Amino acid sequence: MPVHVSTRGLRSRPVRAAEVRRRAERMLEGIQRPDAELSVLLCDDATIHALNRDYRAKDRPTDVLAFAMAEGEGGDLHPDLLGDVVISLDTARRQAGEGGRTIVHEVTFLLAHGLLHLLGYDHRDEDERRVMMALTDGLVAAARPSRRRRASCG
Repeated sequence: MPVHVSTRGLRSRPVRAAEVRRRAERMLEGIQRPDAELSVLLCDDATIHALNRDYRAKDRPTDVLAFAMAEGEGGDLHPDLLGDVVISLDTARRQAGEGGRTIVHEVTFLLAHGLLHLLGYDHRDEDERRVMMALTDGLVAAARPSRRRRASCG
């Protein structure tokens, strides 16, 4: 199960890449996609700001971006190649503090959210948002070291 985690360019690393990789692997097991390939970039606000501007025409940082390999030309060539999830640790740190959560929990939540986008889920309306939040909660639970419950995504 190839999960690649990169922390290139970060001055500080409040979350270990190995821990993010393990949590991503547990999520993939939980959705019965243990052979899927996933790339995760942990970055700063400047990096995610540039990506958000260049790929989504939104000139501001965000918490998570997902780049699905299944979208666009050639997306059906390799069904186990999911794509890339990009998480801003700067934004995750702020959101964790505001919500009274740990940075590890916040990054896990953002990873689950991004993974669901790679799988085709979205939150354009309230019904989609409710479904996506329930699935996100299931993935977060599956990612915990002590609780390996099965997540269900479709």
